[in-house]
Amino acid sequence: MKDLKLCQKQSPEHKTIIEVGGTKIGQDLTVIAGPCSVESEKQTVETAIGVKEGGATMLRGGAFKPRTSPYAFQGLGLEGLKILRTASRETGLPVVTEVLDPRDVSWVCEYADILQVGTRNMQNFSLLKEVGRANKPVLLKRGMHSTINEWLYCAEYILAEGNKDVILCERGIRTFETYTRNTLDLSAVQAVLELSHLPIIVDPSHATGLLSMIEPMSLAAFAAGADGITVEVHCKPEEAMCDKAQALSIPMFKRMMARINKLNECMAEIKKLPAAVEQE
Repeated sequence: MKDLKLCQKQSPEHKTIIEVGGTKIGQDLTVIAGPCSVESEKQTVETAIGVKEGGATMLRGGAFKPRTSPYAFQGLGLEGLKILRTASRETGLPVVTEVLDPRDVSWVCEYADILQVGTRNMQNFSLLKEVGRANKPVLLKRGMHSTINEWLYCAEYILAEGNKDVILCERGIRTFETYTRNTLDLSAVQAVLELSHLPIIVDPSHATGLLSMIEPMSLAAFAAGADGITVEVHCKPEEAMCDKAQALSIPMFKRMMARINKLNECMAEIKKLPAAVEQE
């Protein structure tokens, strides 16, 4: 870890705070919500309004979708980015969206407030260097087969190019377990908090792939010390073009947010208590 010069925590109090659209990621309760993919303006705007009412602080949505099958819906591309920007204007929510290709970074920056590097691209070093030269925060998802060290080294690539605003995202890793889509590694939250000053959020949607688990794992993420979550929400989940099995409806999201807000109040009190293991 000695050559992780930029992402390594220098003291227990060392913490990077990234302000986007009035939300201070790493300090404020951060909830990124929206559809897996942008399918139409009506679907995206309706969902954006719903998650804003529920308490989301940012809007997510895929304009470019890397899919396992080449025949699956790949996203609307530029049209999808324009729709996201329209939804952002309607609601005031900043936009988080994935960029797949280094050649696309500069013009995706025109529409996105945060650039997402997905799990399949975590070790796409050309892309990491390009987003490192961008003037937008980067949300870096953990690779599905990656160790925490490998993940942090990828963050180091971005930081080394001059971009200091990196947000780490635990989204589950591939194990022998098949009941869930992936295995959510909540211990990674505490590991990152101990090793790095970068904010960390959790993606329970992709980690579990099961609607019934998203709320409990979201609550567990905050209880573990995560700075935020990112979840998939759709105005009509049964009609979603991808990942419909893990898409929350807007009423489900609002009910979940009520519990998250209550937990956040409790966590504020718990943090005032002395830790079981005091750090030197």
